[in-house]
Amino acid sequence: MKQIVVLGGGGFSMEENLALDHYILKLANKDRPKICFLPQASAENREYVTNFYDAYTKLGAVPSWFSLFNPVAPDWEKTLLDNDIIFVGGGNTRSMVALWREWGVDKALKRAYDNGTILAGISAGMLCWFEQGITDGIKPLGITPCLGILEGSACPHYDGQPLRRPTYMQMVADGTAKSGVALYDSAAAHFIDGQLHKVVTSKPEAKGFRLYADKGETSEEELASEYLGEIYR
Repeated sequence: MKQIVVLGGGGFSMEENLALDHYILKLANKDRPKICFLPQASAENREYVTNFYDAYTKLGAVPSWFSLFNPVAPDWEKTLLDNDIIFVGGGNTRSMVALWREWGVDKALKRAYDNGTILAGISAGMLCWFEQGITDGIKPLGITPCLGILEGSACPHYDGQPLRRPTYMQMVADGTAKSGVALYDSAAAHFIDGQLHKVVTSKPEAKGFRLYADKGETSEEELASEYLGEIYR
């Protein structure tokens, strides 16, 4: 079974409620799952890495992180793939994907996915798994090609940034962006074998949507969601 969980926002980096992070860890079905953080989109911000360690240690995981800005060990791919979960942080999606492609991390992540490693991420870490992502790394908002493990396009922070919704809807309507998925902050979408399995949230009001072009306009379908409750730091 191949699994990807994408967060539109929320989780350890944006809120005190760790319900979305806990949901990801449960998928590994282990007492102390190994989870590796890829923070390249934020230029490997050290505070971000520290917050990741704090949250996932509290949740009972064995956290680690993978750097491309420091000296890189020859066996980096073996070390990366020796994890139950790989979590990608937020930041500049295009720069992150370009760096990954230079090092071959994109291919390693595809191998991890095929081998059953759970892939996850927030914001840029949501977009990277799709064919296309709506990113604020291109001002004010643009579209960037991503890894294409999941079909279509994606947009995070659908309620958190006012330009997101109208821009994405216009891009889908005019064919600039493929049909895809949009998530509010505090919402996550769980994909199994490339198909959307469910939407889960850490706030009752958080939502997810599927967008597709329909006769020159965009249809926006709200997806059923499950509120996970509260797991505080």
